[in-house]
Amino acid sequence: MKKYRELELIAKGFANHRRIQVLELLSRETDVSLVEIADRLKMNVKTASDHVRRMVLGGLVWKKTAGNMVYHTLSPRGKSILVFLRKLE
Repeated sequence: MKKYRELELIAKGFANHRRIQVLELLSRETDVSLVEIADRLKMNVKTASDHVRRMVLGGLVWKKTAGNMVYHTLSPRGKSILVFLRKLE
């Protein structure tokens, strides 16, 4: 049963067009702050934060802290999901 719940978290991590946009952004750039994600994708920071949080829970995005800044990068799982999504196009 645990495996199904893990798969659910992964699926929820990319089950939104904005989250797919975040995956695309992080595939092009590494160490992107939440504010940068929100600015580049034209969404407010609270919305970006919720999307990124779900992506982190699914293991698609990694967070890295440097001082008081938090940066985001695409995980290997996130890269695999992006390849999968591109095949669906």
